[in-house]
Amino acid sequence: MRTRPLSCQLAYFVRPVSLGLASLMLSGCFYANTSQAPIATTFPYTEQQRMQAAHHWDVLARHEATRILQRERVRNRDLHIDPADQEALHAYSGGEFERGFRTLLTSELVSRGANLTTVPTANSANISIDVEVVEHRDRDFVRPPAGAFTALTAGIAVATIPINHWAEPALGLIPAAMLADTTSGSWTHTGNEEIIVTTQIIDGERILYSSSNIYYINAGDRRQYAPQRVPQAPTTPSVSITDTW
Repeated sequence: MRTRPLSCQLAYFVRPVSLGLASLMLSGCFYANTSQAPIATTFPYTEQQRMQAAHHWDVLARHEATRILQRERVRNRDLHIDPADQEALHAYSGGEFERGFRTLLTSELVSRGANLTTVPTANSANISIDVEVVEHRDRDFVRPPAGAFTALTAGIAVATIPINHWAEPALGLIPAAMLADTTSGSWTHTGNEEIIVTTQIIDGERILYSSSNIYYINAGDRRQYAPQRVPQAPTTPSVSITDTW
């Protein structure tokens, strides 16, 4: 009877053992990929525009006018834009955006043939505008604009070329400056101030139209959007001295 060599016999027993160890290792890796709490991740890359010019208000007004007149339920209705709440006005009231956006939206709707009334009527629907300012107080790291690192790296690489080839090293900054001029027009800082602009058309208890848009704003422009949230300077008490003789 022919017997197998000892090495073959050992291999016969080692293979199952190796497979078992591999299975245990894989199962250990599987169970190691767990957590006691959800792991923080980020949203997909998105872009958000910044409001920093009256022209941007006009762009939003044109956008809203287009969307409003596309709705069959409000296209042929009499519309009235609610005025600003006068009771909320005080010394720090500016409300440039709220007043300006109302005026621009009115102009856009009238120019496109909408039926606007100066006072609400029995058959009119009211257009209301609400502005909410959001201030983030504890933001974590925010990714730079797309291509920022690439542009900076390209600028550094280009700046090293004249050292070996050009007579004047400062000329190497020209290609980098051209690259920055080409790409930096779409860059702006993220900031901690945002606004939510909501435009609604309401008929009694029914909401016929609702649209919300979110934008970044500059912190110094908060008065244009939420004048009631601008801190007022402390008042200096006045003391009157009267002479008594």
